[in-house]
Amino acid sequence: MKKYLKIISLGSILLLFFATSFMACEKNDESNPPGNNNNQFEGNIIIVGAGASGLAAAKKLEENGISYQILEATDKFGGRIQKNEDFADFPIDLGAEWIHEDKSILNYLINQSGSEPNVETILYQPMDVYAEVGGSIWQIPTQDMEEYYADYIKEYKFKSTTWNDFIYENFAQSAEQNIVYNSKVTTIDYTGNKVVLKTENGTEYQADKVIITVSLGVLKSNAISFNPSLPEDKITAINDVEFLPGFKLFMKFSDQFYPDVISCETSSGEKTYYDVAYGKESEDNVFGLLSTGTSAEEYYALGSSDAIVASVLEELDTYYNGLASQNYLNAYVFKDWSQQEYAQGTWTSDTEVSSNSLNTSLNDKVYFAGETYNKHGETPTDNFYIIRGSVQSAILSGYEVVENIME
Repeated sequence: MKKYLKIISLGSILLLFFATSFMACEKNDESNPPGNNNNQFEGNIIIVGAGASGLAAAKKLEENGISYQILEATDKFGGRIQKNEDFADFPIDLGAEWIHEDKSILNYLINQSGSEPNVETILYQPMDVYAEVGGSIWQIPTQDMEEYYADYIKEYKFKSTTWNDFIYENFAQSAEQNIVYNSKVTTIDYTGNKVVLKTENGTEYQADKVIITVSLGVLKSNAISFNPSLPEDKITAINDVEFLPGFKLFMKFSDQFYPDVISCETSSGEKTYYDVAYGKESEDNVFGLLSTGTSAEEYYALGSSDAIVASVLEELDTYYNGLASQNYLNAYVFKDWSQQEYAQGTWTSDTEVSSNSLNTSLNDKVYFAGETYNKHGETPTDNFYIIRGSVQSAILSGYEVVENIME
């Protein structure tokens, strides 16, 4: 089934932050789940970014009674974990969408026992799957799909909620009182005993330690100035990690003329159409497109989201004899993560393991979590595989960085 891995690993290609061609599989001690460590640190910590890793770090700090603040550049928590509740009769994940694991990972992430989470999920095993090569589509035999899922790690989606809801209920809700929104960090000075951070609006903050959880796109763009400057090996490590441009497009149709999945051939990144309402018990027909890398750049060249939608409809019409245009309800949502100032891209590849240079702190004062901590992760049990670039990977990186600080 290896030849189908790239074609049908839908969970691998969605958000916002997520690939499945390689998996970490080292064992960890299940008796020591996230959040059970003794605190040997005294001082205050500033977290830069209120995404999954930043909020997980905050949860860990709270559990150990450590003072902290989160500086968030936007007016909302979650980073690339966002949702839309107005477009369809179910909430849509604008960024990260797949759980990339057995659903019991949700309990592990919040230090809860049991295999059944307290949120309803969908086992994601689409059978009506097509591959596009050279402008033509062909259906993958159902038997091959069944064999694929029999040999492949299970994946789930949230049924009537989203990753954004999970993050809010289990992380952001308790941390929100410590989040300072609309606080874009522009400089970090770690020359003195205290780390000094300045924001775009001129406000200055001081901390004993800083945890940076911004996206690699932000680090690559040099949006944050460091004093002293980042070491050359860290700059090289940041620039060496692939962080592709991309977007998610959601279109509403009057009839479901399309299959569960169409995975398209592309020279880099991903291009996949998928039934967004799969398993949702929805009356709305929403077909999505995830485009990263080469295909995204080609769509961007069209100049506008309206032009991209027109091109997508034309492409689908060639597959389905004009049914796309006939059924299109003139309603779409376009989420361009490349153009988001505080994302500037999609996610890192799970096949790329971060170098020590990327993970290492700056003088034991400035630490990095999230994508910069995209290493071979240890797995909590024999049944879990931590997909690097996934939400759970980001959460666990936030926990681990705090553990390192407390040692």
